[in-house]
Amino acid sequence: MTLTQLEYFCAVCRCHSITRASDVLFVSQPTISMAIKKLEQEFHIELFEHGVNKIKLTREGEEFYRRAEALLTESREMYTTFSDMGNEGAPVKIGIPPMMSTIFFPDMIYEFRKEFDFPVRLYEYGSVKACQLVASGELDLAMVNMDYYDMDHFHSFTMLRDSYSYCVSKTHRYAEEPIVNLQMLADESLILFNTDSVQNRTIMTGFQALGITPRVAMHCSQLFTILNFVRNGQLGAFIFSSVNIDKNDFSVIPLSPGISVEFGVVWRKGVTPTLRARNFINFAQSYRLPEQ
Repeated sequence: MTLTQLEYFCAVCRCHSITRASDVLFVSQPTISMAIKKLEQEFHIELFEHGVNKIKLTREGEEFYRRAEALLTESREMYTTFSDMGNEGAPVKIGIPPMMSTIFFPDMIYEFRKEFDFPVRLYEYGSVKACQLVASGELDLAMVNMDYYDMDHFHSFTMLRDSYSYCVSKTHRYAEEPIVNLQMLADESLILFNTDSVQNRTIMTGFQALGITPRVAMHCSQLFTILNFVRNGQLGAFIFSSVNIDKNDFSVIPLSPGISVEFGVVWRKGVTPTLRARNFINFAQSYRLPEQ
């Protein structure tokens, strides 16, 4: 019996499906099935009853699941305790979307560092990539767009609710419009976020639902670059409404119907965060955002 086998078994119990457990763990179905088979062979018991499109714990399996969860919890706590002791200098690795650096995240990090004296290392990634890196353990946690489709793989909480606006130069033909909709933008040259961003998927899905193929002039993740292109031409870009934009240079136009967005912090399920990561999570949950 190994801890890995127990992890696979417990994941199947929680998901009620080997297929679903495979998706959550990023492990092939045959690998999970073999791990469970080896447990059954070692203890000479059947852990599951298999039906049509259904899997159910046996009586012995229910008791085995209870004990396995207890063992895994203890092993995670032990790992976290001694890992923290042995990695006092290790930074907390956090992924952030590029646009977050223009809203509240720098102020939050500044306040955090006043309270906690250990290193934090920030990595700029779109929400899709950041979630993948959290899932693989390369990042401890990430600030992401909560519309990410695999959010049930993570623990999470929401920090900010926002919406998208359309940003153009003062010379753009829509600069004086009180609102715009996606139909009006069908023939406009647009700047979208990078393809590893949820924003890109959200906007593209909105256009596709209307049967529109938008004219995407470029993909970009840096607000400074986006605004320079918007300022110097007839390009338009989708930005978050809470981003502070100079209204003397740009028109920021609400979308109708509105497209809302939520940002929050995610960390991996099934793995106990380090003490330092837990400190950051607790701080972020209690952090009071500035008035938008």
